[in-house]
Amino acid sequence: MVLAGEASGDEHAARVVAALKARWPRSRFLGIGGERMKNEGVELYAELDGLAVMGLAEVIPRLPFLYRLSQRLVSLLDRGDVDLVIPVDYSGFNLRIAKAAHRRGLPVLYYIAPKVWAWGACRVRKLATYTNRLALIFPFEVEALVRAGANATFVGHPLLETSAAEPDRRAFCRKWGLDAQRPILALLPGSRPQELRRHLSIFLEAGHRVEDRSPEVQLVLACASSISPSAFRALAVPVVDDARSLLAHSAVALVKSGTSTLEAALEGTPCVAVYRTHPITYAVARGLLQVDRISLPNLIAGRDVVPEILQNQATPDRLAELILRLLEPDCTERTDMISGLLSVRASLGEPGASMRVAGLAEDLLKDAWGPRLPG
Repeated sequence: MVLAGEASGDEHAARVVAALKARWPRSRFLGIGGERMKNEGVELYAELDGLAVMGLAEVIPRLPFLYRLSQRLVSLLDRGDVDLVIPVDYSGFNLRIAKAAHRRGLPVLYYIAPKVWAWGACRVRKLATYTNRLALIFPFEVEALVRAGANATFVGHPLLETSAAEPDRRAFCRKWGLDAQRPILALLPGSRPQELRRHLSIFLEAGHRVEDRSPEVQLVLACASSISPSAFRALAVPVVDDARSLLAHSAVALVKSGTSTLEAALEGTPCVAVYRTHPITYAVARGLLQVDRISLPNLIAGRDVVPEILQNQATPDRLAELILRLLEPDCTERTDMISGLLSVRASLGEPGASMRVAGLAEDLLKDAWGPRLPG
């Protein structure tokens, strides 16, 4: 059973499934996820459009659906159809399934662990209790989890297994109808519907202010694979479905804080990280979070590499000012940021995370099956 509830988790989980299928071609995979997992042959009991929610206030309307889904998945565990459970990120839901699997004596390999360094000791204890192995993607996560008794391994970051699909700038611009001679401002407002509602209009307004003062800049909007580009047709802004290539060829990016900020770091692209959520969710999070920073480059570096603009501070005027500064080629802030982003990349290990996770899965299955494990 493989469980992913977000677009990034779907992508990372699909690679693990592919690695496991290479070892055991006759294996059966079931779970929750998106198109990439489906393309790898996973039998999906729910897809991303019903799963991609986050935040306390935002998740409440989805609780009945998520409860029914969890009951359905637990019934599969009870039927004896599952030999190994691999939750991938998506902690609020996946921890419940991990707990259910653990109580039934099923091995659990948690890939991309919940952010225990942000939320504290309670989740650390749960992870240590309900999992047999933890496959971690950040080196700084290991110490706290091992100290709590978890069997944790740093496997490297899965984004190192990917790169820009179109590395040639001219070819990329030709494909998407862009001018290769003009600098690109990339807009990445998120992949979930509620993220788009809170970020898209502000990102566009900020981008248009940049255009007004720097007409050579061209705005380009990244569309997540889980959303049809046709949904943005009325915006009169070029839309691409290859965010990584867009980041690689952009002068600056305006990014909803999350995985995309790390993709910007891997491409060495200066960015501004923004996060807006429901006021209730934000108020609760402020009281619970145990870190001073929220963007991945800053958390990994342990210092401020990229600017973080939160909630009502994220006005179009403020964002435009930050972007305009970063567009200046001889700007010290830009140079320092690029240097910091490259340092972040160097700390993430080597490519091959999916194969390492598949190796951990094989170890758990061998422990469970012994000599009866099919070849």
